[in-house]
Amino acid sequence: MAHILSTGVIKRVLTKQPSLSANFSSTTNLLKDINTVTIVGAGLMGSGIVQVAAQANCKVTMVDTSDAAIANGQSIIASSLKRVARKKFAEDEQQQKQFIDKVLANITTSTQAEKAVHDADLVVEAIVENIDIKRKLFSTLDKVAPKHSIFCSNTSSLPITAIAESTSPERQQQFAGLHFFNPVPAMKLVEIVRTDTVSDEVFQSLQDFTTKVGKTPVSCKDTPGFIVNRLLVPYMFEAFRVLDRKEASIKDIDTAMKLGAGMPMGPFELADFVGLDTMKFIVDGWAKEGKIEPALVQPSKSLDDLVKEGHLGRKSGKGFYDYKK
Repeated sequence: MAHILSTGVIKRVLTKQPSLSANFSSTTNLLKDINTVTIVGAGLMGSGIVQVAAQANCKVTMVDTSDAAIANGQSIIASSLKRVARKKFAEDEQQQKQFIDKVLANITTSTQAEKAVHDADLVVEAIVENIDIKRKLFSTLDKVAPKHSIFCSNTSSLPITAIAESTSPERQQQFAGLHFFNPVPAMKLVEIVRTDTVSDEVFQSLQDFTTKVGKTPVSCKDTPGFIVNRLLVPYMFEAFRVLDRKEASIKDIDTAMKLGAGMPMGPFELADFVGLDTMKFIVDGWAKEGKIEPALVQPSKSLDDLVKEGHLGRKSGKGFYDYKK
């Protein structure tokens, strides 16, 4: 998850802005090539998107609320790039260093989101999964970003249309979901989420960008969970309910799904990796929206109890499994 974005980073610019009608033209005049990218959020997801865009020779600005958050993102990128370089160039340390230096040269950082988007072809938000904070961010950036800038959210569970509605009608034609998967440098898939208002040209630009950064794009409508999570989360929750009913153990369920269904991780291992609070947040949100069959979003006592106790998975040291041992 990206670092929580405080309201400090999304203060309204004090200088007078030109009218929205002057800021926009027809989407037929949008840039077709995305070369300058601003990523808001320097956590695991944000830093991963920064890295793959920089590896594709885009000029990237990584934004977060503090120098400490930026430093954490830089550390994540540095460690990841070392692994990529060793894999690409084996034992050639000079080529490894040249590769890393070239990628890092494409990255700048900022704690001022408004200034960081001044020449962005693409703005991607990868912050906390809070729709009000996301809407406030995009509302502010909409007033200062260039007319051609495409806006995207990396949310995995919130409705893109509801986030986009915080911007002008013109920007909503240039607003989509761009959902990368964790860990971004390794995972090949990106879901491009189409709202009813986004233009075909913007969608094509995002497809081209996704391919440029070495990923495979798939398209879906703006529905709960998009494609992957819509199928994956109910599967995982049914595993939790099997446990609730005491029909099988955590270890046996994970082993069965790995060896019987070819899954690389069992549902409990995966839940611990994702974060149990994140799993609960997604399903609670779906249940509240009422757009998914009620049987698929029934809560799990096992999950709820762990979250209540602060056992959130790998990030806290304990979830369904104990990682402190």
